[in-house]
Amino acid sequence: MAAEKIVTDFEEALVADGKALKTIESYIGDIKVFLEWLEFKGNIFTGNLKRFHITAYRSYLVQNNYEINTVNKKINSLQSFNQYLIDEKYLTEQVVNLKKDKLKVAAGSEKEVEVFTEAEVERFLFYIQSEKVRSRDKLITLMLLYTGLRVSELVNVKLRDVDMLSMNLTVAWGKGGKKRDVQLKGQVVDSVKEYLAGERRGNKFANSEYLILTNRSAKMDRDAVNRVLKKMESKLIIRMNPHKFRHTFCTRLLKKGVELTTVAKLAGHSSIQTTASFYINTSSKDKREAVERL
Repeated sequence: MAAEKIVTDFEEALVADGKALKTIESYIGDIKVFLEWLEFKGNIFTGNLKRFHITAYRSYLVQNNYEINTVNKKINSLQSFNQYLIDEKYLTEQVVNLKKDKLKVAAGSEKEVEVFTEAEVERFLFYIQSEKVRSRDKLITLMLLYTGLRVSELVNVKLRDVDMLSMNLTVAWGKGGKKRDVQLKGQVVDSVKEYLAGERRGNKFANSEYLILTNRSAKMDRDAVNRVLKKMESKLIIRMNPHKFRHTFCTRLLKKGVELTTVAKLAGHSSIQTTASFYINTSSKDKREAVERL
């Protein structure tokens, strides 16, 4: 009952403030849905809002593929409600931070990120099993596909970063010595073992601390990775570049129902908003297939 009265009083305050009818309906609708979600989570609203409630609700909206504009509209409604609760002495501080909580529409975000189709993934997975493909190149492809590493991170992976017993890869990223852990698929671990026991062992730089080597250097570089992918591209007639693998990694995880926060951590994004800005938009093909189901 307390929640209903507070919402009714909030609506009256909006009317008194001269807000347009449609704006009032939008605000009240958003707040009612939010409070229903809060109650579903076991929190009965009595006038107290916490910062955690806002961030958890925003994550819920993002994970359920709400459009960016819809999420931001709901955040605006919550900010207005938050201010009302302060004015009425229910709260003493703003727990909604528009700068932090609103999702940013990245420049060009309406342009879909380029990803491999499942058919293309299957094609190059079959291709790299060929005896013609070097174990090193096979490893590069599998690590890009199944870890989502940036090419700069891939070439800096050291032997000590790979724990084959726990099937874990420690990745150094960003500034300040940040690190993240990425679990490795068995297929990747097997590929690492194959490379270490065979081709790498015979390399003249085999004592290097870095995992992936070239014939001319104790550490692979970006250009060398791109050359490997360009060679595969010409064979398979599939456009290939390191970031396309990274986009595919994130997109495949989201399509399989992995939470956005987990994807952000695996990808090494400093903010969940970064992940949302790139991957929240479904492709034209996905939208078309969705409509066909109606």
